[in-house]
Amino acid sequence: MKKDDELITAPNLGAADDFYEALLAAHEGLSTDESHDFNARLVLVLANHIGSLAVLKRALAAAAKTPRGDAPRT
Repeated sequence: MKKDDELITAPNLGAADDFYEALLAAHEGLSTDESHDFNARLVLVLANHIGSLAVLKRALAAAAKTPRGDAPRT
């Protein structure tokens, strides 16, 4: 059972390829700066949805120790 402050790092996204395609489509036609701004807004929207500072801090730590191009590891 997942605790409210647990970060899920194992694959958990249904239709991950579909999400990736939607993410790429959302960036279509954007300049580099616009793309960075979009990513920042998306992070804030998702952080608000998560709503747990403990989970967000774990996610930041996991992302910081993840080599570029790799999925986060526990």
